[in-house]
Amino acid sequence: MALGTTLTTPGQGGAIGTQGVAEGRQPANEQVYQTLRARLLEGALEPGASLTLRGVAASLDVSMTPAREAVRKLVAERALALTPSGRILVPLPAAAELEELFAARRLLEPELARRAALASRDRVAPLLKALQLQDDALEAAIAAGDAQGYVRANTAFHATLYAAAAAPALMALVESIWLQTGPTMRRVYGMIGTRALQDFHETALSALSDDDPTTLAHAIRDDVDQGAALAAEAAAL
Repeated sequence: MALGTTLTTPGQGGAIGTQGVAEGRQPANEQVYQTLRARLLEGALEPGASLTLRGVAASLDVSMTPAREAVRKLVAERALALTPSGRILVPLPAAAELEELFAARRLLEPELARRAALASRDRVAPLLKALQLQDDALEAAIAAGDAQGYVRANTAFHATLYAAAAAPALMALVESIWLQTGPTMRRVYGMIGTRALQDFHETALSALSDDDPTTLAHAIRDDVDQGAALAAEAAAL
């Protein structure tokens, strides 16, 4: 499908315009990049979706140059694919590639969770509050069968937890993987549904509250394993 005309930045209601650049905020190409990146992470763009530079530029009220630069950056990050004919696609990773990506998540995310628990011992209350709000949103999405809402809330929960680890190099690696798996997981939950999903976040929250980094890391690994199993199930359909 073609890119629509109402792309918005996370938490905002309007399209990106040129006024923000004039006011000294992010350059236009960075704004476009961050908007597309957020939509990929949150599963708003499904695998196979087709974008055009003209459509991206028009929907975000920028010229072709920043749109081209943003897309080029996302192609380099393997979040988008450029065909020989010049079409821009949201890729669908092959089964073997998905398995590799989830293997990397199993290594990185429990470690980030463990570090987050250790680093937040003196300020765990506000972290728990933020995570609980995001888990409430996740539970609501599960109950409503809202696949995109689930991906959005799940990504926010993990991002908030891992940010507390203060490990930017590890976080950058994880976000690179999320860019490649977010659209696919949106497709997976759309095919399989959300009702049967187990919320491992409750175990994670309890472990964080109890100052138990090991149990927290195990809960995050179980959460990643669930996603991997569902992706494999969907690939077999």
